[in-house]
Amino acid sequence: MKTTIAFCGLDCSTCPIHLATLEENPDIKTKMRIEIANMLAKIYHVTPKPEIICDCDGCKITDGRLFTGCAGCEIRKCALENKLVNCAFCSNYPCDKLNRHYAFDPESKARLEEIRSRSKFRSTHV
Repeated sequence: MKTTIAFCGLDCSTCPIHLATLEENPDIKTKMRIEIANMLAKIYHVTPKPEIICDCDGCKITDGRLFTGCAGCEIRKCALENKLVNCAFCSNYPCDKLNRHYAFDPESKARLEEIRSRSKFRSTHV
């Protein structure tokens, strides 16, 4: 599977929502969505219903399937407006939005830091 790094540094190839999207067995997909809803409830202290866990092809798409949480994401909106490959290429990196995200997903910070260290800002836009 091709690795896609989301604007925020999330690795889509390990995202449970994206993995559920790729699942072809409807019974397994339903079970995965229930598990995702339970996981989101623990992380974000909300009670999402499994039905809101829709298919998602990644936050970088502009037409297609997008998880509701990604559709309203401030980080995604900012990165799209600034035509960034991801937030590692932003001149305001890291911002408050990213720092809040890192509290829930510290691996995202490590990914973006690695991208910044390798790139030296060579190609900043999509």
